[in-house]
Amino acid sequence: MASLPGWRDYLAAMDSAGEVLDLLEDRTDPDLSQEALRLLFLGLSGGFFTAFADPDLPDFVPAVNTVLNGSMTNPDFVYSTASIDGAGTYRISGERGDGLFVLIDIAAGGLGVMDKLGPSCGTIDLDSLDMEPDGRFELVLSQERPAGWEGNWRPLDPRAVTLNLRQAAYDWGAGRDGRFAIERIDKRIAPRRRTAAEIAERLTALAGYPRRYAGLWMNVVKDQAAKGLWNRFEHDDWAGRGGVAGQHYYQGLFRIEPDHVLLLETELPETVRYWNVQLGDLVWNTIDWMNRQSSLNGGQAAIDRDGKFRAVIAPDDPGVPNWLDPGGWREGAIMLRWTEASSGPAPTLASVPIGELRAHLPTDTPTIDVQERDRRLRARRTGVQLRRRW
Repeated sequence: MASLPGWRDYLAAMDSAGEVLDLLEDRTDPDLSQEALRLLFLGLSGGFFTAFADPDLPDFVPAVNTVLNGSMTNPDFVYSTASIDGAGTYRISGERGDGLFVLIDIAAGGLGVMDKLGPSCGTIDLDSLDMEPDGRFELVLSQERPAGWEGNWRPLDPRAVTLNLRQAAYDWGAGRDGRFAIERIDKRIAPRRRTAAEIAERLTALAGYPRRYAGLWMNVVKDQAAKGLWNRFEHDDWAGRGGVAGQHYYQGLFRIEPDHVLLLETELPETVRYWNVQLGDLVWNTIDWMNRQSSLNGGQAAIDRDGKFRAVIAPDDPGVPNWLDPGGWREGAIMLRWTEASSGPAPTLASVPIGELRAHLPTDTPTIDVQERDRRLRARRTGVQLRRRW
């Protein structure tokens, strides 16, 4: 029998992950370097959720959350993922909950430790299913409708290896989130103990995962910097890379000059199911959204009387409702999403001297004092924790 890796072998496999620091805009920046190293540990921690996934015994596990905040995690979504076999038959059951929507993306790839990136094979909106009055449902996925099954059924692409589930909410913690279970029903439940060689294969893949995971997102930032996307946006749909099919993504990088703030401005689509804007750092971690107002969505944002959305990105509280807190960073990433929108208006960013900010805002823009900001942040913290999923 061939010798199997030991602890030092796995550590050696992880050693080269530090090379991702070469992707940084400024490797000499100690804060940014440590943030990148934190991302490597984040990748290792998050990777364990999928490293031993079994498509015969699937389970919806956390993909990202307030702790695993990589990949510009959307603060308004609760994400989970399950590994499947496109040749199998699966039953998903549970309760929809009362959030904005629940989407299941069927993908021919994924961000799991044992996966490769692959295209979306279709998206299922739970609101397209027949449900009980209390939101309970059952859904069967398979290549062909099972004989005698008259309930909800959707075709399963034979290329499928991953199901990504997103629950969206505007008013965090105010409603009831969904509950979901998944099982393979074309095979008997037959768990088995993994062989030493199988464990070693997956641990080896896990040891290499931090470099792969961090490199993916840090390359996004590097590419945007190379395009000169400082204080401007590009459009993307993230097709095949974990994005929602048909969603407008506008992404870019922000840079706040001394004694200045950034004014974000955009028209709103005539109709839109969901939208948000959020800030991240230069390794594409979402800024702490539980303790900072680093994101705003269509339910939280104040819309000006001319129908536009304006927000201020500033290190210090500018005293306006739509403050976006960059978490102590003067440079970082920004993303805006329009979901199922009649149009995809492009946002703009403008650098404005701090002392002139109010002149660039509508005259009736309210002032948010320290006490009101604290109240809003406390409500935000509570809402995040009430719907958080590990």
